[in-house]
Amino acid sequence: MISSRLNFPQISVSLSQIWRVVLLVLVVFSVNWAPALATGVYDLPIVGAGTPTYLIDQADSISLANENRLNGDLKKLAKTSGQEVRFVVIRRLDFDNTIDGFAEQLFSRWYPDAESQSNQTLVVLDTLTNSTALQRGDMAQTLLTDDIVDSLLRETIAVPLKDGAKYNQALIEADKRLTAVLSGQADPGPPLVQDISLEGTFATAEETDDKSATVWVVVLLALATLIPMVTYFWYVGLPGR
Repeated sequence: MISSRLNFPQISVSLSQIWRVVLLVLVVFSVNWAPALATGVYDLPIVGAGTPTYLIDQADSISLANENRLNGDLKKLAKTSGQEVRFVVIRRLDFDNTIDGFAEQLFSRWYPDAESQSNQTLVVLDTLTNSTALQRGDMAQTLLTDDIVDSLLRETIAVPLKDGAKYNQALIEADKRLTAVLSGQADPGPPLVQDISLEGTFATAEETDDKSATVWVVVLLALATLIPMVTYFWYVGLPGR
């Protein structure tokens, strides 16, 4: 009787060799999937006057619900007043840059002349240091005075950031105040500290980090379990064959 069974070569594989393969795969996985930490001006997309993009969140710190809310509010502001506001959230700056320098460079890159800058306001937030900066054009400056800008950065945005890194809350409060002022209304001022509350759609940095850490643990455990099994059967063949 002729058997159709396939004979796989029997190759001896040590446990240390298997784990070397596992570690190599994990290193490659980490390099390919770990988010880039530093952001430079040229890492961001080009945005110009009239572009319907009002939030760029490279730090993944703003919830989808609040992203839609911000875009809706700022789109309406641009349509009714001609004033455009954009928020940029990054994880960290390049080591040789400052938040003010970054904001100034980005503002000049997006709006290269006085005419295109005139009705523009740019707010940049670095989540590593929770530092912020604001740039605005000439027409925006007539409404958005130095005192308002200072209060916006030091109170409206800074207070939620100090209270548990509430990035969503910080941008929503800044959006409310900027929309009012640039619409020609009276400055509502910063919210009272006791009035700042965290809604269900607001995620803190700690909550985001916990979720990310859980995903990484699950993925790494799965890889640590499956890769040795796949490697073993790849070398020695499936049982019963």
